[in-house]
Amino acid sequence: MPASANARTYNQNHVPRKYTPGKRRISIYWTWSYPWESQRDPAAMENRFSTMTEVRTVLWPAYETPEWSAAQFLQGIAGTLELFHRSALSFQQIAGEATGNPVAVFQRIDQAGFKQPIDERILADADTLLVFGLDHILSEQEATPEEIAAIGEWLKREGTCLLLAPHHDVGFTSDMKQRQVEYAHHRDPLVPRQQRFSQYTRSLMKGLGVPVHNTFGLRPATVSGTNNIAPLTAFRDLDALGLLNNVPTLNFHPHLPHYELTNPDGKEVQVLARQPIDLERPHPFTDAGNREFNCLLWMPPNNRRPGDILLVDSTNFTTLFGGDESLKNFWKNLAIMR
Repeated sequence: MPASANARTYNQNHVPRKYTPGKRRISIYWTWSYPWESQRDPAAMENRFSTMTEVRTVLWPAYETPEWSAAQFLQGIAGTLELFHRSALSFQQIAGEATGNPVAVFQRIDQAGFKQPIDERILADADTLLVFGLDHILSEQEATPEEIAAIGEWLKREGTCLLLAPHHDVGFTSDMKQRQVEYAHHRDPLVPRQQRFSQYTRSLMKGLGVPVHNTFGLRPATVSGTNNIAPLTAFRDLDALGLLNNVPTLNFHPHLPHYELTNPDGKEVQVLARQPIDLERPHPFTDAGNREFNCLLWMPPNNRRPGDILLVDSTNFTTLFGGDESLKNFWKNLAIMR
């Protein structure tokens, strides 16, 4: 990865960005406790991130150059967490160029042990807040009543956008046979038979009245004879924000969540896009007759909430699994939305 053109800073207090009409201020919030995730026992077979050693083994020889060695890079689970941070740099750069504002990045509990709840310190200078739900359920991260109230008030401000990104919930059943079927479906050796994410984001959705539940980890279909992700089934007539302009596809990831509508008869949530599923291997979701999963949702403003709420997976903002011009267009559309 090329070095940044700017000097890098770390472990400093956020400097608020000034409001400029038409120039969004975007912030990312990683919902994990970095210490809890990075210090999980590598002998645990489920509900943890991979160690960097496991990543290097599976993706060999991609990380066998000196910059990924122990002399320069963390080799345990912490190294993999840093890969997530590094993989969001391209989005930060493109969004920053589009808005003229740097993208701020926060963690619920960071490497140095500082806890940062979502409060006025984050919300005051943010127009778009991306909540990346990559906390394992076992870590018991929960949105507090104060956080829910603060975000609810923030969404009353004209022009705000809350993007919720609950991640996958693989192997949530006690049925070991089903867990193995799910594992064989997504085919990623770095994801265990059970890997459950996003307790924090789920609690936030419940508190805000977002009738969506993230479930499963589904492998997207690809274009026949290639490794390219299949085009979205997009409902562009509903896309008043223009998020899907020049966006035929989102990012490939082997295990993407289905955003299930828990109130399917309601009209508060618009499904903007669905993703075709790889049907090569069985899965309980496709066994039930499903051929696509909900991947981009929008809750338009209402008379109580002028702000927008979006739902899309966080892997659509990282480059760990690739990224093309279509994905960059999605980033730009989000950065410059009304």
